[in-house]
Amino acid sequence: MKKLPLNYKYINLIITIALFCGLFGVGSGLYTGFFSLQVLLNMLIDNAFLIITSIGMTFVLIIGGIDISIGSVISLVCMLSAYLLEMKHLSPFVVIPAMLLLGSFFGLAQGSLIHFFKMQPFIVTLAGLFLARGLCYLISIDTIMITDPLYQIAATYRIPFLFGTAISVSVIIALIVLLAALYLANFTKFGRTAYAIGGSEQSAMLMGLPVARTKILVYTLNGFCSALSGIVFSFYMLSGYGLHAVGLEMDAIASAVIGGTPLTGGVGFITGTVFGVLIQGVIQTLIMFQGTLSSWWTKIAVAFLLCLFIVLQRVIVAQKDSKKSIA
Repeated sequence: MKKLPLNYKYINLIITIALFCGLFGVGSGLYTGFFSLQVLLNMLIDNAFLIITSIGMTFVLIIGGIDISIGSVISLVCMLSAYLLEMKHLSPFVVIPAMLLLGSFFGLAQGSLIHFFKMQPFIVTLAGLFLARGLCYLISIDTIMITDPLYQIAATYRIPFLFGTAISVSVIIALIVLLAALYLANFTKFGRTAYAIGGSEQSAMLMGLPVARTKILVYTLNGFCSALSGIVFSFYMLSGYGLHAVGLEMDAIASAVIGGTPLTGGVGFITGTVFGVLIQGVIQTLIMFQGTLSSWWTKIAVAFLLCLFIVLQRVIVAQKDSKKSIA
């Protein structure tokens, strides 16, 4: 029987999806009530903000870059939104677009510095991390609660779904971002150029692709996703605080890597990133159902999975190189 050809770049994605299904199956077998559509939807509700920002991070990793400022940008958006809504009494219809513009400008500035001044993405976004976190404390060192009616409705309203289940407004926003990202990555010149830059920036330039514009747009898109994630996080927390979303950038990077996006660029899967987030969600849910373990076990499990997937990626690359040398 003839074997179906299997592209190496899809192996990580297949393993990620199988791992999620396996963990969900284990939970369903161990705990009563785990095998439920609402449990699955709750993972989306609790991690909608992480899905949005992880999708932006995936685009950055595809071009071979990195952005460690997103957690601070999310915190800044939460804090500034709370300040403008509660202290300045501005309408949310003014605040939300303003926050999206702020995040996009933040990404645009970082992308421009990285490209035009040939600066390391890690250093530029590290500066962005400190800047955004510092601005949070410039606004206030205390928590600012959000009591705006629109935010309250977005936080509590549930949209009826199948079989008596329900989802939140945040899930709808995350799904729209997911569909838009899938279209951008797979059906546009922007997406193809991003993959080409990650494969080899020099080759992309020689092919006449708009490298500068695409790199800056990718960081701008990531800034927009961070700001949108910050708004969704505001719905979730209903407050602004300088310590919100500390370390969230690492969760986003881990989700993308577990989902099959290597740090070397050129390859990446938006769908895989979503499953990477859901794997973290199912681990959290397993710990919650278990009842005695600390939530820090989620971090330990993610650390183990991260090492496993990085080793797997290296093995895949080594096998590809070996096949090329034989050919």
